[in-house]
Amino acid sequence: MGVAGGVTAMDDFLIKFFLAVYQRKLRAKEDNYCKYDNQYLQLFTSSLYLAALVSSFAASKMCSKLGRKPTIFVASAFFLCGSLLSAAAQRIWMIILARVLLGVGVGFGNEAVPLFLSEIAPVQHRGTGWRLSLGLASLPAAFLFVGSVVIIETPASLVERNQESQGLSTLKKIRGVEDVDAEFEQIKMACEAAREVKDPFKTLMKRSSMPPLIIGVMMQVFQQFTGINAIMFYAPVLFQTVGFKNDASLLSSVITGLVNVFSTLVSIYGVDRVGRRKLLLQACVQMFISQTAIGAILLVHLKGSNSLDEGLAGLVVVLVCLFVMSFAWSWGPLGWLIPSETFPLEIRTSGFACAVSSNMLFTFIIAQAFLSMMCHMRAFIFFFFAAWIVAMGLFVLFLLPETKNVPIDAMVERVWKQHPVWKRFMDDYDGKEDVKNVGMII
Repeated sequence: MGVAGGVTAMDDFLIKFFLAVYQRKLRAKEDNYCKYDNQYLQLFTSSLYLAALVSSFAASKMCSKLGRKPTIFVASAFFLCGSLLSAAAQRIWMIILARVLLGVGVGFGNEAVPLFLSEIAPVQHRGTGWRLSLGLASLPAAFLFVGSVVIIETPASLVERNQESQGLSTLKKIRGVEDVDAEFEQIKMACEAAREVKDPFKTLMKRSSMPPLIIGVMMQVFQQFTGINAIMFYAPVLFQTVGFKNDASLLSSVITGLVNVFSTLVSIYGVDRVGRRKLLLQACVQMFISQTAIGAILLVHLKGSNSLDEGLAGLVVVLVCLFVMSFAWSWGPLGWLIPSETFPLEIRTSGFACAVSSNMLFTFIIAQAFLSMMCHMRAFIFFFFAAWIVAMGLFVLFLLPETKNVPIDAMVERVWKQHPVWKRFMDDYDGKEDVKNVGMII
């Protein structure tokens, strides 16, 4: 994600594929907010997510029929092909095709990996220039490829596909104890219920499926409307806009990337201690302050053709880091964790496919539109995202239940049937009544 933004700020890359953007950059007094406004440049970033949107449904089928492990293997193969084609691309269609291949990898990976992690973790711990930059995507792809061969399949997936003895031995292995009968019986019961469901996507439209479906989809939509991908995609572009030179803007984006990685450790430590809701609500406050402050600075001090002075430009970098920091321990990881743990097994792969496809759809929209939005909305783009963050906070406060330390297959009884809003939707959980008006419910 960060690499896409990094290479779009590299002159050699622009000369090779987007000469019009490069020439616009060189013009005297070019509008700061509009010099990167180019639909093909945005398509370079966004095409990945459109491909991921489409492929997530095929990934859902593969997850159910063949298991999580082979789906991860397929994801790694697409990642490898896409990253190698990226590094070798000579024409714009080649670079876009490479992004599409990477997008299919994202679709398969984002479907299988969170499910794999949520199902295998104990309940208390779930929680050269441009060619070199693009080509280095093959390294994590290679790790994923090797890992997909080495890892074991999840017990739930094995039992779901009638491999009970192997599922039991796998559960004993990953828990490190022999006494797993209670958990295994719970998995078997969930799988038996799942086998009764012949059309999981139709089951998703039942009234009792609405709570996890709405939560899963809205978590993904809100994750994108924090503005994180706009900032991470185009961090070098943003920093060039406020006055940093080419190398300095790339260094600044590296700094935000490191902040993103290391701040995720806070979530790893706190998600099963503090809980999901508190992390999300704290982050909403910090992200709102950061986005509003960035917007105010740019609104007052950055006009069409000037640059910010060194002190203000440095403050913008600090505010971006504070924003990325809060996202990285909240809406970043929890946007994937919560949907992966709230769907019952009978609709888990289909429900999570809807969540993944929602993420990819809105990531595509933001990636394709951000540079044009910045050109037309200017500094108000940051107030736009800040308003969404307020809506997200209210959503968490009133509609998102706490799922800390709740076993996945006990979510219905211990979460949905106890929530003051969602318990009204659980009267047909046995599968006897379809939703008559999904639109009204949503």
